Amino acid sequence: MILPKIPSLKSSLAIDRTLIISVFVVASCGLAYELITGALASYLLGDSILQFSTIIGTYLFAMGIGSHFSKYIKDEDVLQRFIEVELLVGLIGGLSATFLFVIFAWLSMPFRVVLYALVLIVGILVGMEIPLVMRILNQRKAEFSELVSKVLTFDYLGALAVSLLFPLILAPKLGLARSALLFGLCNAGIAGWTAWRFREELPNMRKLFNRTLFSIVILLAGFVASDRLVRWSEGVLFGDPVIYAKTTQYQRLVLTKWKDDLRLYINGNLQFSSRDEHRYHEALVHPILAALPQARRVLILGGGDGLALREVLRYPQIEHATLVDLDPAMTQLFSTNAELTALNKNSFHNPKVRVINDDAARWLEQNSEVFDAIIMDFPDPSNFGLGKLYSVPMYRLVARHLSEHGLVVVQSTSPYHAPRSFWCVAATLEKAGFYTTPYHALVPSFGEWGFIIGAKNPSYQPPTHYSLPMTFLDKETTAQMFHFPPDMKRWNVLPNELNNQQLVHYFQQDWGDVIR
Repeated sequence: MILPKIPSLKSSLAIDRTLIISVFVVASCGLAYELITGALASYLLGDSILQFSTIIGTYLFAMGIGSHFSKYIKDEDVLQRFIEVELLVGLIGGLSATFLFVIFAWLSMPFRVVLYALVLIVGILVGMEIPLVMRILNQRKAEFSELVSKVLTFDYLGALAVSLLFPLILAPKLGLARSALLFGLCNAGIAGWTAWRFREELPNMRKLFNRTLFSIVILLAGFVASDRLVRWSEGVLFGDPVIYAKTTQYQRLVLTKWKDDLRLYINGNLQFSSRDEHRYHEALVHPILAALPQARRVLILGGGDGLALREVLRYPQIEHATLVDLDPAMTQLFSTNAELTALNKNSFHNPKVRVINDDAARWLEQNSEVFDAIIMDFPDPSNFGLGKLYSVPMYRLVARHLSEHGLVVVQSTSPYHAPRSFWCVAATLEKAGFYTTPYHALVPSFGEWGFIIGAKNPSYQPPTHYSLPMTFLDKETTAQMFHFPPDMKRWNVLPNELNNQQLVHYFQQDWGDVIR
């Protein structure tokens, strides 16, 4: 067997540094593909914990297979195979997010098969990288203890770097598809750099250089075209042209428009349609504020679109309105975009309004203010991060900020399509010490939708008239909202505790039944 020529000591040290730096980069890229795929699956399929858990498990399993396969590569081929693996990881991993967006838009049924097939392929290739680097270093007579120490140190440092860069900078600035392509370019760059450093030991250097150039050209073209491809895919998915799309640090925001119908989607879930959002927001706000003529201070938790805020500001007696929404990109969009500010009546710029971008639970814990009305307009409890906002501890925290005769209202999913979820919110509020009054309204974009009012005493009565002109509500409509027919009767369900997140399980069960 012919081993590669051993370079001089000075040359060997330089080459060793090259390989160690390569370990840092390939470790970063390997973890990045895992995070990107998990985030994308959570966005497209929901249930972030399930998606991340299964993808990480599959990925680690595949890496084990790749590590095992690496032993079958002959010593004289190990350098060339490492370069080829880097090019394959770069191409497949880099294009994976864009490819998955396109597949989901056109072929939703086999999407999970394609998703996990890609995870397996990328994981196998990534699993081969570190063993191959260690064998290359070993061929250069590196001391085993120092070899293992250096490789694993830079492997873990690379993982740390990308775990911080991805959520804080790359995903919000570049999005998932472009982030994957950027890391693909890093893998291709490592392949080209390694080939150049070891050019004297590679008999087919020109062929490897051409492959590297081809990979970089494909990835650069993908980087340029990915945004258009993703928007096109989302346009197919949502059915209407996408006029705005952004992946923030917290979520994926998509705006679509067809004629006069402007729609907002968060992580693929419809939040409102401009054609009928007045039904939802009138039903959310006015049954409590019409019953609180003494209300002066209002707190809105969530509601970053400013539409509930718009309804609150219609009451001249309101002196202060505080809105707490996690995502600054959301409130920024709805306070600057001309079409959206027209929809929310420029509510964010009202001098009575204070906007705070923070986690609602954390803000409540750190604040001592008391409010006459609290409106909880969070997205549906589709995952555990959102489910905590509908929990017993959260509602007890809300109660500390509610005046003695104040009212809280919670958007509570659909009592018709998701009865377990709806009545779980009621049971949770009751366990937190509230007297509850449930009601519902027909919103064509959503179907029959539900809300629950919570009070510290049992004196609440639905309003029989409104001092303000309404588009949807009147005396008869309001009376119907507080009546539940037999097919929306109360279910016997458990409250939502933090340690079990029962509401999230109910939500997935309810909407799974609807889809089936």
